[in-house]
Amino acid sequence: MNGTEIIYLLLATPLLFATLAFLACLLGKLATSLVTLINFIGVLVLLILSGLTVYIIFCEGQILSANLWWHVDALSGIFIALLGIIGFITAMYSIGYMNHELRHGEISVRGLCCYYGFFQLFLFTMLLAITTNNLIVMWVAIEATTLSSTFLVGLYGQKSSLEAAWKYIIICTIGVAFGLYGTVLVYADAASLMTDPSLAVFWTEVVKYPEIFDPTLMHIAFVFILLGFGTKMGLFPMHAWLPDAHSEAPSPASALLSAVLLNCALLVVLRYFIIIAGVIGDSFPKMLLLILGFLSVGFAAFFIIVQRDIKRLLAYSSVENMGLIAIAIAIGGPLGTFAALLHTINHSLAKTLLFCGSGNILLKYGTRDMSVVKGLLKIAPITSVLFIAGALALGGMPPFNVFVSEFMLVIASIQSGSIWLTVLLLLLLTVVLGGLVKMAAKVSFGVPPEAVSKGELGFMAVAPMAILLALMLLMGTYIPPSVKDYIHRATEIIMISSQFELVKASEQPLHNQINLSKLELVSLGQGSAQ
Repeated sequence: MNGTEIIYLLLATPLLFATLAFLACLLGKLATSLVTLINFIGVLVLLILSGLTVYIIFCEGQILSANLWWHVDALSGIFIALLGIIGFITAMYSIGYMNHELRHGEISVRGLCCYYGFFQLFLFTMLLAITTNNLIVMWVAIEATTLSSTFLVGLYGQKSSLEAAWKYIIICTIGVAFGLYGTVLVYADAASLMTDPSLAVFWTEVVKYPEIFDPTLMHIAFVFILLGFGTKMGLFPMHAWLPDAHSEAPSPASALLSAVLLNCALLVVLRYFIIIAGVIGDSFPKMLLLILGFLSVGFAAFFIIVQRDIKRLLAYSSVENMGLIAIAIAIGGPLGTFAALLHTINHSLAKTLLFCGSGNILLKYGTRDMSVVKGLLKIAPITSVLFIAGALALGGMPPFNVFVSEFMLVIASIQSGSIWLTVLLLLLLTVVLGGLVKMAAKVSFGVPPEAVSKGELGFMAVAPMAILLALMLLMGTYIPPSVKDYIHRATEIIMISSQFELVKASEQPLHNQINLSKLELVSLGQGSAQ
C-alpha cells in the first residue's frame, strides 16, 4: 500500500462508519449493539491506518500526493498518531459511558446512533484538517470540525447543553472567519507573485518562496491567523466557548475536543507560523504567541484555583496548556520547539484520562460539583486512584510525562535569558498544581453521600484510564527512541523559518539564497527519510 492509498483510506474510514452509524437509526431498538460495534470497528481500523501512515512517514519522510492536495510529514504525523490513539481510547470509553446513559434514559437509541455518527464525522473533519495541503481546504476543515462537534456538545438537548452548543458555534464561526481573512491574504499575495499562480494554494509550494511575499501583508495576515485559529485553539481572550462546550458535552466527546481538536487548530497555526516567520522573521509571530500564551496561562490558573465544577476546571486547564505550548513555540530554538510538541502529546494523554475520570464521577454522583462529590476513594477506589494520578500528572509532578515537557520548557526559558518570565511561569504553574491537587483531594476524600452506591462502573469505564496512565508513565520515564526521533523531525520542520532567516542574513546574491532555501527544504525531507 503506497502513501496516496493510505491517505484516501484514512479519510474514507470515518466517513464510511459515520454513514453506517446514521443508517443504523433505521433499525430502531435493534441498533443499540450494532451501532456500538460499528463505531468500535471504525476506530480500530482508523488506529491501524494511523499507525501505517506514521510508519510510512517514518520511512519515506513525507507523503505528497494527488497533485499536491494531500501532504503529511513528521509534523502532521504526530497529530495523526494522537488522533488515532485518542479516538480509539475515547471510543472504548464511550461503550460503557453511552450504554449507561441509554439505560438511564438520558438519551434514546436514535440519540446513541447520532452520537456515534457525529463521533466518526468529527474524526473525519479533524483528519481532513491535518492531511490537506490546500490552504483553503484547511480553513474549510477547521470550520467543519465546529459543525460536526456542535451536535456532540448539544447531544443531551438540555437548556445548558443547547446554550453551550450555540455559544460554541457562534464564537468559533466568528473567530475562524478571521482565520479566513488571514488565509486569503497569504493566498492572494502568493498568487499575484508566484510564477504559477495555481500553486499558490498549496502549503508546500508557498513555503518555498518566502522572499516574494509583502512583509506588511504578512504581519497583518498573522494577526488574523492567530485571532482566527487561536479561537479554535482556546487561547485567551478568544477561549470563551471552551469551558461551556467541554463541560456540557458527553465526557468522551469532551476528551476529543480537548485532546485532539485544539491540536488541529494548533497545527494550522504552526503551518502559517512557518510561512510567515520565513517572510518577516520570527520576532513578531513569537511576540504575539508569547503574549497570548502568558495571558492564557495566567487567566486559566486563577480560574482553576477557584473552580468548583470538575469539567469546567479541566476545560480551563486546556486553556492553560495551549498557552504553555504557545509560550514554548515563542521561546523557540530546538529545545523550546521540542518541548512544545512533546507537551502537545503529553497534554492529550493526561486530559483524556481526566475527562474519562470525570465521566465516571458524573455517572456515579450525578453531578460535577466538587462540594457534593466526596469520598470517591471509598465509592470507586480504582477510578479514584487513576483520577488522582491523572491530576498529579497534569499538574506536572514526576514521574509522569507532563513533568518532562514542562521541565524542558522551563530550561528553554532559562536558556533564552528570560529569567523574570521563567519565575512568573513557575509561579503560575504552582497555582495550577494547587488547583488540581485541591480538586483530587476534595473528590477523593471525605464522607461520600449515602445515596451513592459503591463499586466501579465496569471494565470499559476503567480500562481506558489505566491504558492512558501506563502511556503517561512510559512517556515520563522512558520516551521511546522512535517517538523522540519523530518529534526531532517535526521540530526541524517548524524551524525551517529560522533557516530562512539565516539565509537572509548572509551576503549571498538573491538567486543563491533561493537555491539554498530549496536545498534546505530538500535536505530536511531527505533527513526525515533517513
